[in-house]
Amino acid sequence: MTYREFLAHIGARRRTLRSYFDIVKQFEDLEESCVPSYCHGNIAAAYVAWWRLYQAARLANERIATGHVLDFGAATGELRLMLPGTVDYDFIEEIDILATALVKWTPNARRQTLSSIGRNQYNLIFALDSLEHNENFEDILSTLQLALRDDGLLVLSGPTENRLYKLGRTLSGFDGHYHHTTIY
Repeated sequence: MTYREFLAHIGARRRTLRSYFDIVKQFEDLEESCVPSYCHGNIAAAYVAWWRLYQAARLANERIATGHVLDFGAATGELRLMLPGTVDYDFIEEIDILATALVKWTPNARRQTLSSIGRNQYNLIFALDSLEHNENFEDILSTLQLALRDDGLLVLSGPTENRLYKLGRTLSGFDGHYHHTTIY
C-alpha cells in the first residue's frame, strides 16, 4: 500500500467506522480499542493512531506475502485490511461488538482465544496497543511466544506514558485509566 493509498484508506475506514459505531454513545465499550482514536475529530490525533498501524502493516508486508497471522487485541481488524489477502488471519478480541464488526468486514477471519491457539503456529503475531490493557501481560507474552514459529516475528507496540504521550492523550480527551503497564 503506497502512502497515497494509505491516506485514501484512512478516509474510507474513518467513514465506515463512524457509520457503524456511535462513538459517543458506545464510548465505554470502545475506549480500550483504537476506534475512538481512529475516528477522532482532530485529524492529527487520528493520524498518529493510523500511522502506527500503517508501520506495523508495512513491516508485515515486507516480511511475508503468505502465512499465518495472529492479531492479539484486534479490535475491528483494521490491520487485516492492510495485509496481503493471501495471509490466513486469526484474531483475539474479547470485546464482542468489536469482534462482530471485524467478522462483518473480514468474513474469513477466525476468532481465537489464548487457550485455543496452538504451538509453533504463526509466522507473525501482532500485539498492537493491547498488552497494556491486561494485568497478566507476562502470561500472555509467554503464550504468544509459544504460538510463534521459530522463524516468526512478534510485533509489539504500546504506550510509553511519557510526558509527551500524556499530553497528547489529555489533548485528545482520553484518560488511559485502563492501562496497567507501558511498553517498557
